[in-house]
Amino acid sequence: MSRPKTQSKQTARKPAKSRKQPYLIGAAVLVVAGVLGMASYQVSAPDPRPAVDGSGAAAASDPAPADAHPELTGLARRDAKDPLAQGRADAPVVMIEYADFKCSYCGKFARDTEPELVKKYVDDGTLRIEWRNFPIFGAESEAAARGAWAAGQQGRFWQFHAAAYARDAKEKGFGGDRLKELAKEAGVPDAARFAADLDGEAAKAAVKKDQDEAYALGASSTPSFLINGTPLAGAQPMDSFAQVIDAAARTAKK
Repeated sequence: MSRPKTQSKQTARKPAKSRKQPYLIGAAVLVVAGVLGMASYQVSAPDPRPAVDGSGAAAASDPAPADAHPELTGLARRDAKDPLAQGRADAPVVMIEYADFKCSYCGKFARDTEPELVKKYVDDGTLRIEWRNFPIFGAESEAAARGAWAAGQQGRFWQFHAAAYARDAKEKGFGGDRLKELAKEAGVPDAARFAADLDGEAAKAAVKKDQDEAYALGASSTPSFLINGTPLAGAQPMDSFAQVIDAAARTAKK
């Protein structure tokens, strides 16, 4: 799939055309897949008169209200050894993030909002963040996803994540040499192993598993999130995430 030439002013990036792969995640999840797809569309639809922040960029609109779907909480893997996750495995709230390294809005979330979430909720044990690779912008997107997974096999996923989402990093592309540079920047200790893992079948299978999960949920844009079963799409401001996380935490305590 080729990369779109332009990016519209909206809160999430969308591929030129949607692919939905079959993925068996349980009958209860499949029943609500259409609901989640509609929620993703409603939240990421552009405001006809977008607000403008101080930088001149279109500001994200407030998310449309969405009901939680308890059936979807089972998608949280809660694997304490998962290198693509951060936070306690038994945290009361799990946020699953489906994202693409070539997505500008994913980068905005990674730089501006995610660090605040980590400081406020992950560090105190309330929130766990589980990453899912959801490459939708072509070959370089998939290569970057495999590179991130490969870095994770040496415990450097989040460092690779930060390097790949650094301001202006996306413009340098994600070709083979660039991925090696990012791995070095992330402090991946074994470059030979990184290169082997990057092109290995395990990386391809792991990325496909995440991608299929997202398509089965009806996701068609990045970033897309599930917070204890509540869908949220786009690089929303901190307050939007806080409202959903706080509500989920209160429900979990009942």
